[in-house]
Amino acid sequence: MTSASDRAELHALLTLRFTPGLGPRRIEAMRAQFGGAAAALGASLTELRNIPGLNNKSLAKLRVAEARMRAETEISKAREAGVQLLGRGLPGYPEALGALGDPPPALWVLGELPDFPVVPRAIGIVGTRNASPHALSLTRTMAAELARADVAVVSGLAAGVDTAAHEASVEAGGVSVGVLGSAVDVIYPRENTALARRLLLVSEYPLGTGPAQHHFSARHRIIAALSAGTVVVEGELKSGSLITATHALECGRTVFAVPGRARDPRAAGPHRLLREGAVLTETAEDILTELGWGNAPTPPLPDLPPEQVRVLSALTTPATLDDLHATTGLSMPELQTALGTLQRMGLAEEVGRRWSKR
Repeated sequence: MTSASDRAELHALLTLRFTPGLGPRRIEAMRAQFGGAAAALGASLTELRNIPGLNNKSLAKLRVAEARMRAETEISKAREAGVQLLGRGLPGYPEALGALGDPPPALWVLGELPDFPVVPRAIGIVGTRNASPHALSLTRTMAAELARADVAVVSGLAAGVDTAAHEASVEAGGVSVGVLGSAVDVIYPRENTALARRLLLVSEYPLGTGPAQHHFSARHRIIAALSAGTVVVEGELKSGSLITATHALECGRTVFAVPGRARDPRAAGPHRLLREGAVLTETAEDILTELGWGNAPTPPLPDLPPEQVRVLSALTTPATLDDLHATTGLSMPELQTALGTLQRMGLAEEVGRRWSKR
């Protein structure tokens, strides 16, 4: 249960968030100056004038009373919708966002957000909506391998590369975080509504907020900050993917880039990043090696019959029954019995008619 002081601070953060003329950067400056949002709301006009950008003209426009009422309403709406509200500096708010100069004063979260430390075990995967079949295939393979290495995949729920990364991550049993350019209760694009239910959704926008171009630009910084590194699969020279990479560098994160076909406009962005020193990336192993993560620790397995060991050894990547039948040499009844036992033991799972190791 949250303390009374935490609840007061969250209310104060939302009050500042809903106060016209105060953006994330100014709110962060107020928090730093006064030691918290609640203290900032209690500051005098003379003290507030010391905050960069808060002159007499802007201070005269501050309508804090209206913002307080809106904050109360938003807290009630979030509670009714089952949405978590995480305030800057309060328990649950991702420490990783502290790398930003303008961290969101509050986050709306649908689902249980992982505990992101200062350098999180998470990777952002971004790219163009109009991705090539090769890029989509590579994205799916990379995201699935990262998920099996206990790495969260962060992306923006857009069509193309984002969608492929999210789908492959959750299908492999991993955690995937969708950072939205709309509220967590307004899914965009609509065709990703079903996928969104399988993700952890994060937004800096109040409930009911629809998508907008400047929202998508702003969400790039959150993807970058929540991730230890960002992979750019495909993207033109002027694209959101490159903006995300820029934010990643500003946050002290690693930038990875996937080489593409010469003269393909979609490869122009990654190629520029590679010329500027990004890590050339073709597989999840390239990422794990660069960050020194290695593979996820494997718990000791119980003594298993030879048939089950053979099946687990064959599950290096998701495989169909026919694939496993050919790889293991087991008869189909033997194979199905072994898979059923491994599934009950929590060592294997079936997703979309493909079996994978857990």
